[in-house]
Amino acid sequence: MSALWLRGLLLPALLILLALVAWLLAGPTTALLLLGVGVLVLTGWHIHHLAALARWASSGLDDAVPEGRGAWAIVYEALYRRVKQRSARQRDLRMALDRFLTGAQALPDGIVVLDARNHIRWANARAAAHLGVLAERDTGAAVVNLVRQPSFLDYLAAEDHSEPVTIQSSREAGSMLSVQIVPFGVEEKLVMTRDITRIEAVERVRRDFIANVSHELRTPLTVLTGFLETLAELELSEEQRKRYIKLMEEQAQSMQRLVADLLTLSSLESGQAPSDEREFPVAPLLEQLAGDARALSGGRHEITVLPAEASVLRGNRDELASAFGNLLSNAVRYTPTGGHISLGWTIVQGRGELSVSDDGIGIEAEHIPRLTERFYRVDRSRSRATGGTGLGLAIVKHVLLRHQAELDVQSEPGRGSVFTVILPRERVKELEPPMSEAEADDVNRSRPGSLPESALATSNASPP
Repeated sequence: MSALWLRGLLLPALLILLALVAWLLAGPTTALLLLGVGVLVLTGWHIHHLAALARWASSGLDDAVPEGRGAWAIVYEALYRRVKQRSARQRDLRMALDRFLTGAQALPDGIVVLDARNHIRWANARAAAHLGVLAERDTGAAVVNLVRQPSFLDYLAAEDHSEPVTIQSSREAGSMLSVQIVPFGVEEKLVMTRDITRIEAVERVRRDFIANVSHELRTPLTVLTGFLETLAELELSEEQRKRYIKLMEEQAQSMQRLVADLLTLSSLESGQAPSDEREFPVAPLLEQLAGDARALSGGRHEITVLPAEASVLRGNRDELASAFGNLLSNAVRYTPTGGHISLGWTIVQGRGELSVSDDGIGIEAEHIPRLTERFYRVDRSRSRATGGTGLGLAIVKHVLLRHQAELDVQSEPGRGSVFTVILPRERVKELEPPMSEAEADDVNRSRPGSLPESALATSNASPP
């Protein structure tokens, strides 16, 4: 028999025992009276506990379980254990929900929960940045009242949501969003948004790159095709034939330069750091670059190398020579005949600065931030006439990135430009300047027991 039965029957058994004793001692009347009073007291006691149980059952969920005695103590104790289990379960559920909401808030994607009528039930913080939906303010509001882009409204009304739709963010200017609706639950939906601005930018660059390469190759190919048809169909003099062949050779060389620059740029973009790094003196590199620029100029410009501080540079010499050479070749191409171009090297606060200055046509300020984009040209017709591929400064950009260097451009239309490459101090080592003959003599004379070179020469001479 359970403890509840034992405690529940204890009081009625005592009452019956007292009634029997009273029957024996005072007769049946007294026994029945005592029994009746006992039944009333016992009934009132149970009604009191039932009332307490009813009050607790109709009160708040967090109210304490009432205390009882006898069989009711066992009942209340069982209820108390059940309440503790329920509270622990609710606590675990709250913690799990809080972890879920915290994780949803930390997602880089926006999330909005909609009910069957497309009213907002919940939204994370990123949804506010993407769509302007605030959970604290907009819960219960229709999402169509907050997100009004026609493409989104059409997508929301459609039955097929298997593919996302791309819309422009109304909160962040220039941002593109990928929006997809995912059904869940009975009639609820998840609206998920993702910022694809960078992906769209990369895709746009890819499309532009293909279009630019196609355009750059189409022009020389058209010229070559035209000349070939002319050579095949017309009778030409030897002088005309040579001139056409020379023009065809120029177009072929233009395509060859373009392909070479494309391969160079692809190689630079595929690596994170330059290979074959070593230290090399700067002065011979400057003279080599100036010689190449003079050959490209053909005597049309005055090209000078400014006095450079003695130093060595650590990096890939070929890559840096290519980058610096592109800056010089641009200066030659865009400086009118008779102009001046100077190449300089200085060390400022431990950092190396290579500058290419010219008094050429200059560049307007709005074009400067885009100069290192592939195929970007300030004046497309003029650039093609100078023989550029449109990739030179893009190559410079990637070479400098691989050497942790920066490019600074200062220019004014009609007054020329200054392109400065700033190399980090970790890659630059300043050398002590060589001593003059007079300084060397002073050092020798200051040494104990040393003789001047003239005396040494006399002492070493053969006797007459």
